[in-house]
Amino acid sequence: MNALQPHWPVLVVIAPLLAAPLAVLIGRHRLAWAAATAASLCSFLLALQIAAQVRQTGPMVYEMGSWAAPYGIALMVDAFSALLLVIVCGASTGGLLVAARGLGNDIARHRLPLFYAAWLLALAGMAGIVVSADAFNIFVFMEISSLATYILVAGGQRREALTATFKYLIMGTLGATFYLIGIGLIYMMTGTLNLADMELRIREVGELRPILVAGGFVTVGLALKAAVFPLHTWLPNAYAEAPHAVTAFIAACSTKVALYVLLRLDFFVFQGNVPGHGAQFTGFILPLAVVAILAASVLAARARELKHLLAYSSIAQVGTILLGASMVSVTGLTASVAHMYNHALAKGALFVAVACLGTLHSQLSVEGLAGAARRMPLTMAGFVVAGLSLIGLPGTAGFVSKWYLVLAAIELGPAGVWLIAPVLAASLIAVIYIWRVVEPAYFGPSDPALPRREAHWSLLLVLWGVALLNLYFGLRPDFTLTLARQAAEALLSVSN
Repeated sequence: MNALQPHWPVLVVIAPLLAAPLAVLIGRHRLAWAAATAASLCSFLLALQIAAQVRQTGPMVYEMGSWAAPYGIALMVDAFSALLLVIVCGASTGGLLVAARGLGNDIARHRLPLFYAAWLLALAGMAGIVVSADAFNIFVFMEISSLATYILVAGGQRREALTATFKYLIMGTLGATFYLIGIGLIYMMTGTLNLADMELRIREVGELRPILVAGGFVTVGLALKAAVFPLHTWLPNAYAEAPHAVTAFIAACSTKVALYVLLRLDFFVFQGNVPGHGAQFTGFILPLAVVAILAASVLAARARELKHLLAYSSIAQVGTILLGASMVSVTGLTASVAHMYNHALAKGALFVAVACLGTLHSQLSVEGLAGAARRMPLTMAGFVVAGLSLIGLPGTAGFVSKWYLVLAAIELGPAGVWLIAPVLAASLIAVIYIWRVVEPAYFGPSDPALPRREAHWSLLLVLWGVALLNLYFGLRPDFTLTLARQAAEALLSVSN
């Protein structure tokens, strides 16, 4: 293992990338699933090892072909990257475990090997984005993950999945195009694509207007990818129409990866080199974050379909993450990065619970879940635990990051205290929309035509494994907070 340790950053991408064609060549759907799960699990274990290493000794740098950056391609994993790697690889592994029992009604068996290959490409693409230290390679991996994710979403059972995929494709293509235009402008002015070299060369640029335009293109493009309000229109239908296992995967990590790139570029490249960029970033992002938190929470409370409800909740949580980042402080960024991890745990568990409910309920409307707690008590109990974490109840992971968000607002003084209001309001509205599901499930009349039958034990194992992690990281948040604070300090030290 020690001999392979320097190669961990590239192996975490190569494992799923090589397993993707293998899944197709195998042909048999069960063996293809086993190969995909093994590759994803391998990447997850590597991600955990990388996170532990980075937490103790600092960033890991890998130079492809031993060519030194900026002339060669470099991979870099710091605290921020390591935390995102754990999210991406963990969500993929959990989603594939759910897919073993949750894809039978969505995709024909003879197409499953192709589906698992697309899944692995999505995983490799998102992992590649997180470890890449080169702006153009981020774009390459972004396209790999996006094209594969479109295929995953299109695997939904209903015809509406194709419409949702087309909308997702159009918005995703626009976002990638905007990002590429911005990176092209930066390359035109600096002559480099390596992020660290780019940060140094921007200081030598005399005319900053192209850099400012590039910052605008990059920010809007990544905001489209991250479903930042009001550029979120692709997300609700994409989450609702995708197979349940796919939604559990992408809801936990896809928007987080786009936010990772947004924060990395804004703080690592622009913040310390463009005069007034910090104020511009706050002025642009903070109002959008507050509106997203409130508006999307209200939309979630009004939603009739369970997956739409949780999708709008994700848009509100994106606003919460950006609210912490817009404060441009160590505590605010710590809250932002930690909430990426904690929200991934909560929303991942909620969508796994949806997959469990979907084994018995063909229509997952809020009213259609009446009596579900009596038919599927373990599933609904797991849903409640994850829902409490989403609300931010003390003792859950969601509380930790929201508490740090409140502390960051207090640090800003009287001008920042008012930012506590949307955070508290969102938590109160979350109580409302989670209760909208819990109330009929526990106290509504049960449909006598539906049997009392729990989901398969493998699905319940994944659900309760993730649900208990919400409690564990709520009581023992050291791992998350250490990496989040290291990430925040690194981002602000570069920008200063």
